[in-house]
Amino acid sequence: MTKTYDAIVIGAGIAGASAAYFLREKGDRVLVLDKQGIARGGSGAAGAFVSPKIGKGSPLQELTNEAFAFAKAFYQDSFPSYYHQTGVVRIPKDEADAEKFSLYEPFNHQHYEKLSPEPLSDMGIHAPFESFFFEEAGLCDAPALCEALLEGIDFVQYEVKDLSYLPDLRRWKAGEYRAKNVVLATGFEGGLADLRYMGIRGTWGTRGDFASSYRLGVSMHQSMSVSANLDGVIKLGATHEKSVVSPVACEEGQALSLREKAAALVDVSDFELIETFCGMRAGSRDYFPLLGDIIDTDYMLEHFPAVTRGAKPSLHYRENLYICNGLGGRGFVFGPLMGKMLAEHIIDGSEIDPRVDADRLFLRWCRRILTASL
Repeated sequence: MTKTYDAIVIGAGIAGASAAYFLREKGDRVLVLDKQGIARGGSGAAGAFVSPKIGKGSPLQELTNEAFAFAKAFYQDSFPSYYHQTGVVRIPKDEADAEKFSLYEPFNHQHYEKLSPEPLSDMGIHAPFESFFFEEAGLCDAPALCEALLEGIDFVQYEVKDLSYLPDLRRWKAGEYRAKNVVLATGFEGGLADLRYMGIRGTWGTRGDFASSYRLGVSMHQSMSVSANLDGVIKLGATHEKSVVSPVACEEGQALSLREKAAALVDVSDFELIETFCGMRAGSRDYFPLLGDIIDTDYMLEHFPAVTRGAKPSLHYRENLYICNGLGGRGFVFGPLMGKMLAEHIIDGSEIDPRVDADRLFLRWCRRILTASL
């Protein structure tokens, strides 16, 4: 195996796998490094739903639905074996939430069908409220899809403890490996560069895979996710444990508690736990993905101290160091579009979409430094 590459991607979840895939499509020789393995963190624990976002037409909703349309077409065209268009039913959490759904309708341009409790019951779903059924949505086989994205790309299970730049060679060095460009797709772990201004946050996720004969032809989401029955397996997942600040042992009890919760939606009487998956998913301070060049914060604060008082100097970046992160609980929706955007930026010099450009957070972070010092 060669030890010099055009690009090294650190992190083999859906963000890293997508970035590596599209860099390779552009002709780069790519190496992917991950200390645990492919999709062994938050991506491996994901329910991996690919569905639109409903709401009142926010910029985040608009971006999510653009990414949804791209991801669905990408998976269907390139990885049909790992994407299942089961449709997804979005069920209100309570009566107040149900009333909000009618306010969302003018802003939802994805094809959907409103379902009352009766047809939902015929589908095997217990829901006392009218719900939205998005027929074009579905879910991915999370680890298998990440492995498929990396097929033909060099992968090494390796923990990068030190990342250094060799200016004479204009190369980055990660252990014994070297490359012109490095992409950090390390999830909630940001120790390889100063990423404080990005405000990366972790949310602990748990998924349980259960053997079942329950006839469930669609997937659903309420306060948790329940997948369709695919080959005798139903996946239960949740991503809302923000109190967990670092990875903990993955135990059966976490998945069994999801089964208890799912009993309000479906008949779980024959659900037999096969395996439990856990991991930390990374999101940003404003919930948009984080993409693009990484700012040299030490340089900026040293040479432009007025930046903490509102000055807006030209930004100085780390040489050929990039980020693909902060995809949150919609990693398999955002992954393909973010990977394509980043590859086009690195190889073709295309501008990063300002909605996801990590630069957006830097000046706000600088002002908070001043506020904290007062």
